Amino acid sequence: MSDNIVIIGGGQAAFALSAKLRALKDERPITLVSAESVPPYQRPPLSKKYLLGEMEFSRLLLRPEAWYQENGVDLRLATFAEEIDRAACTVRLQDGTLLPYGTLVLATGATPRTLPAALGGDLAGVHVMRDKRDADHLSGALLSGRRVLIIGGGYIGLEAAAVARHRGLEVTLIEMADRILKRVAASETADILRGVHARHGVTIRESTGLARLIGRDGHVCGAELSDGSMLDVDLVIVGIGVTANDQLAKAAGLDVANGVIVDAYGRTSDPAIYAVGDCTELPYGEGRVRLESVQNAVDQAESAALAIRGEPVAYVPKPWFWSDQYDVKLQIAGLNQGYDETLVRPGARDGAASVWYFRAGRFIAVDAVNDAKAYVTGKKLLDLGRTPERAILADSAADLKVLLA
Repeated sequence: MSDNIVIIGGGQAAFALSAKLRALKDERPITLVSAESVPPYQRPPLSKKYLLGEMEFSRLLLRPEAWYQENGVDLRLATFAEEIDRAACTVRLQDGTLLPYGTLVLATGATPRTLPAALGGDLAGVHVMRDKRDADHLSGALLSGRRVLIIGGGYIGLEAAAVARHRGLEVTLIEMADRILKRVAASETADILRGVHARHGVTIRESTGLARLIGRDGHVCGAELSDGSMLDVDLVIVGIGVTANDQLAKAAGLDVANGVIVDAYGRTSDPAIYAVGDCTELPYGEGRVRLESVQNAVDQAESAALAIRGEPVAYVPKPWFWSDQYDVKLQIAGLNQGYDETLVRPGARDGAASVWYFRAGRFIAVDAVNDAKAYVTGKKLLDLGRTPERAILADSAADLKVLLA
């Protein structure tokens, strides 16, 4: 049986796992298979500094290509896995190459949801934002004075709106739910960010969906909205979420739900196969969750590397996220799922604030808007398993440090 470690995927989780294995002095052959034509890179800056032209792509690379050669990682770019043969312990690539494995790791990530062709999703000028190719296509379309419709009021849509306004476009954002950030944040956080975008000239229309896009000569030129109104548009950005790339796992007979099901060590239902990153559904608290974040991709991958090395340590997620919009930095610690109470605390600086989430009296998450102190304090409290005193939180003059004493 081969001792080769095969990693399918070329994102942050795939890189983190291979780097951790080498840091652990694991000398087994590693083959990393990526559908992209470039080595693994940071994705978050794609929709921010890279799209704005403020960062060269070379600065996004997690390591230069030479690192893979120097560390014995066989980097297979611009190809993808078509089939896993669990009985033979092989992976077949699109060109027919068979890769034998002793351990297989799925780090296949997620794919943006697209609009169906019946709604005009196949028209030129309709964009999604996930990888370098998406960013390059979109960057060429973001020309000052053009009119862009953004579909979806989550973080991806709001970040796209901020970049488009920065580049001088006229921006309309629609959200089918009754408010932006409905699935991921409290109304208080949504109110803060809605105000930020309004001040920058973005038109946000909530409780408004898309009826259809209108094309001319194969290119989008307009949109009919669910309220019957019509918009003239030059391009469209679709930000309606992502789906886990679990098709390969499902076809191989692995357990799949909202992603590839793994345990606290990254193991799938096949002991020879692990999965890490955005494609996985993993244990969290008393349930299971799929976490789409750099933090989870790295930490879960490093935990899986320990297990593959034979030094298993259960991964306990400690989620944190961030979003940059204009001069606003939103930092999030914890998961607010199931919250039943919030508390808003003004920050020390003008426009700064934090939203604290509780479930059944227990502190579970914080959103900090331009308030690093609130974020750091909240994150430490979550790590310690503590619930802060409401009276101290409610007193904007109180020093948050006392909560950690």
